[in-house]
Amino acid sequence: MSKNFLTILDLPMKVAPELVLRAREMKEKGYQNDMLKGKTIILIFEKASTRTRVSFEVAIQHLGGKSVFMTSQESQLGRNEPLKDTARVLSRYAHGLVVRTFAQENLEELVKFGQIPVINALTDKFHPCQVMSDLLTIYERTPDFSQLTIAWVGDGNNMAHSWINAAIYFPFQLNMAVPEGYEPDIDVVERALQAGAKIYLTHDPGEAVTGAHYVNTDVWASMGQEDEQDTRAKVFADFQVNRELLTLAHPDVKVLHCLPAHRGEEITDEVLEGPWSIVWDQAENRLHMQKAILEWIYS
Repeated sequence: MSKNFLTILDLPMKVAPELVLRAREMKEKGYQNDMLKGKTIILIFEKASTRTRVSFEVAIQHLGGKSVFMTSQESQLGRNEPLKDTARVLSRYAHGLVVRTFAQENLEELVKFGQIPVINALTDKFHPCQVMSDLLTIYERTPDFSQLTIAWVGDGNNMAHSWINAAIYFPFQLNMAVPEGYEPDIDVVERALQAGAKIYLTHDPGEAVTGAHYVNTDVWASMGQEDEQDTRAKVFADFQVNRELLTLAHPDVKVLHCLPAHRGEEITDEVLEGPWSIVWDQAENRLHMQKAILEWIYS
């Protein structure tokens, strides 16, 4: 049976921290091999991407494989062919799918009817590859997660959901500040709490950030929510990550952002370009984590 990576919880519990260690090792060694030699991975992206696409294509090359990139306009996904038909056909052409789409259910259907691994490169509900990369970025600086408080400030979106899942496997304290009406999915939260995750939800950014070692944010209106931009800008106005907010955090606080950033909205240019920012290391680590994920799937 194929391994799939649709959420962080698809990883066995012991594998999640092992992937962080493996990605770190790959980064330090500039790791390349030919484990994917003779294999072709198809990237199907219904949403635009820079870091996700390039990091996966380069990761596949570094492991000796080949990639084929398709948008919805270049495939039957944009022409209303049933996903189950796409899954069956592509399973006969290639050895895996990396899919960036809207509905999480799309990935689940590809898994149900296909016979090759499926990797979630982003859906509206989860962004597991990004958060695994972020955990690598944090580990490089503070490897003892049990001593850390990580704050999420902003929307209860796919990134927030993946951070909640990560809190099941990694022993950090997760403080989340979201506006009223924009909370993360209650089912995702309750599952994590029942599994023992340390999560605190609030509507007060200052409360979430107080004492935090890492502060994480994302755009206020994600792809597909552009028509909500003006409304969200007003609702989220007090959730900007700026110098004033960071004065409440740990003195050595670092800031993460999955990019692209809307400078002057969810984060100030001063913070993004300042000594708090580790977003460029965070972006680089997408490559190393993608290689670790691919190795786990195909080993």
